Amino acid sequence: MGVLLVYLAVAVILFIAAFITRRRFGLLGLALAAGSLLNGIWGYEAGLVAGVFNAPTTPVANAAISCIVILLPAVLLLFHGDKYKSLIGRVIGALLFTLLAMAFLIEPLSHALILQGFGSDVYSWLANNSMSVIGVGLILAIIDLFLTRPGHEHSDHHKKH
Repeated sequence: MGVLLVYLAVAVILFIAAFITRRRFGLLGLALAAGSLLNGIWGYEAGLVAGVFNAPTTPVANAAISCIVILLPAVLLLFHGDKYKSLIGRVIGALLFTLLAMAFLIEPLSHALILQGFGSDVYSWLANNSMSVIGVGLILAIIDLFLTRPGHEHSDHHKKH
């Protein structure tokens, strides 16, 4: 049950952050994908760098490093980008961001947490379906980017003759 509480706590924190900042899901979703790619490229090296600085190289520490690398691009973009204007958009965007983030984090978090009983069953279901969630989530992120209106250009006002 402790595993589920950790997953739930992470999910609640991500949802609240996305909801409060009102950032659009599209950019945040693609940032999660970028973080996942960076983790695949740098994950091993990040653990080595942590070891050089005498940081613990336990499975929990390695999982924490992986989670940070995955989430960092999206967290940085929580402070920049287009915003939702409606409450429904904010809720749906935050929910989609949370689901996609949890799908990306399922694998690194599983290395740090001991899975047993009901938590193991839930993890198995999530792990088996995470690629589907990621695939659909990234498609929705791209669609959300297309729905974002570009900024207005006032080229007549700023032109110098």
